[in-house]
Amino acid sequence: MSPSEQPAQHVAGSGDFARVASLGAGVIGRSWTALFLAAGKSVAVYDPDPQAEARVRQAVESAWPVLTQLGLTEHGDPENVHFCADPRAAVDGAAFVQESVPERIALKHDLYAAIGPALDADAVVASSASGLTLTEMQEGWRDPGHFVLGHPFNPPHLIPLVEVMGNDRTAGGAVDRARAFYASVGKVTIEVRREVPGHVANRLQAALWREAIHLVNEGVASVEDVDTAVSSGPGLRWAAMGPTQLFHLGAGEGGLAAFCERYADSFNRWFDDLGRPHLDEATSQRLVDGLGPISEKHSVDELAHRRDALLTELIATARKQATGRGTDPRRH
Repeated sequence: MSPSEQPAQHVAGSGDFARVASLGAGVIGRSWTALFLAAGKSVAVYDPDPQAEARVRQAVESAWPVLTQLGLTEHGDPENVHFCADPRAAVDGAAFVQESVPERIALKHDLYAAIGPALDADAVVASSASGLTLTEMQEGWRDPGHFVLGHPFNPPHLIPLVEVMGNDRTAGGAVDRARAFYASVGKVTIEVRREVPGHVANRLQAALWREAIHLVNEGVASVEDVDTAVSSGPGLRWAAMGPTQLFHLGAGEGGLAAFCERYADSFNRWFDDLGRPHLDEATSQRLVDGLGPISEKHSVDELAHRRDALLTELIATARKQATGRGTDPRRH
């Protein structure tokens, strides 16, 4: 059985992560904590904000019905969480540590220096960072061998993807152990094999948004219509498969080879014509103005609730289909 087909409950090393630490209780950290609790972990949370405990408990309460609908709370206990005033106390005895503090490199380095001596010898520490590189963050460690990138897609309790990365300073087995942990809490992982700004998924988002902005700037379509073109068109297909697999299906029996032969000239022409806008003040204001009709009708909370409801239905359907095929969608 290949790794992509392996059910999460049988992944080597996935059963010894009973105690987890969640460092940072912002939007990402709270979401991670809800997921870890749903998966049956005992979670220690550290955040210096005096309001952190109230915010985490509210986030867990809010996320629990969705996690239950997805079948992820069978072994979970929302009360199996405790809060620590010292990050060293939070990581004491934890087999896995998810770090989600603000992306200020000095802050992260200070945290790593504090927790390093308190970590168990085989503990794995993963950073949720999206804008910082693994190499930059490793400089805060005396020994970065147990430290990896573990970048989620927001919100982590809902979106399955986690991008995992190590490098030549990472201890052997640390990446595999991180992927096993994420599989045990229902995540789907990819391995980033070479360091680039933005990792993988954010670069894909950036590429699409860059062209969306270009189309608006050039007067080809409105902000609302460009968004509709994505959500009612290729976005629906991308929820099922990635672009290369979809194009493999696009030429029928001939597969990807026939597709490339048939459409190479068209794609090369489009590639050459793609725009290169920048988010200067005028462009940003044009986007804000273009979103005006939607933002005037619906608050951010309303739009987020609509997004999460649709995502929950999509993910639940995908899980049912995967289970019906005899596989588990929590594979890595």
